[in-house]
Amino acid sequence: MSTPSLIFICTGNSARSQLAEALFKHMAGNSFDVYSAGTAPEPVDPRVFEVLAARHISTNGLHSKELASLSDKYFDYAITLCDKARQSCITQVKAAQVLAWDFADPKPTAGVKAFDVVLNELSERIKYFLLFSQKYRNPTEQLTDALSFYKALADDTRLKTLLLIQQQQELCVCELTTALNETQPKISRHLAQLRKAAILQDRRHGQWVFYRLADNLPAWAVEVLRLTAQSNAQLISANLSALNQMGDRPQRAALCNAN
Repeated sequence: MSTPSLIFICTGNSARSQLAEALFKHMAGNSFDVYSAGTAPEPVDPRVFEVLAARHISTNGLHSKELASLSDKYFDYAITLCDKARQSCITQVKAAQVLAWDFADPKPTAGVKAFDVVLNELSERIKYFLLFSQKYRNPTEQLTDALSFYKALADDTRLKTLLLIQQQQELCVCELTTALNETQPKISRHLAQLRKAAILQDRRHGQWVFYRLADNLPAWAVEVLRLTAQSNAQLISANLSALNQMGDRPQRAALCNAN
């Protein structure tokens, strides 16, 4: 199995994405090929090297790069770290999944404290990402029938579910009921259909069951979902807004428990 590839994207590739690249390499070792780039690259802020060195995280190879220079590479994951990059990179990067991690820019604040805060927040997000990516349940079946795939897309709830999961990497039933404003039985029924069709796979973590695109989903099916999301961002914009109002995963878990 080839090593999965990942790129962090920000506007300047001068702070957040550089911190993310170095930290991800530090935490994941050689299990991913990791890159970073900017849509309008600027020189790397010296405080990036300062805070990384303080934590004994290697800064070898860190330099500002233009996203267009990597236009010929296909990534398994593209992670944007600011809203401006998310809006402008969607047509510039080729990736199976595009995720949005929005962090405040630390550069306008004097000193290194804001950089440390971003590094801590990135550490938590990367920890969850690695946990999820390494512990998915391997599906025993593989989608081989194009007709069943397109039938799945023909339902509004299932289509939005797939696009949300592709954008967020994985979601639980509670998160989807909130995002789609549907009942839990209805969401669970559609998830079971997508699981049976080998389009989704799930994993259990404690009392939670999380759903993601099947690891062995054919490339053509992944590309259909990517192009659908790219050309129809408004289709799930309200659903993403409802999901974002739940906060990050720890806050979401608290809300799910309350329900």
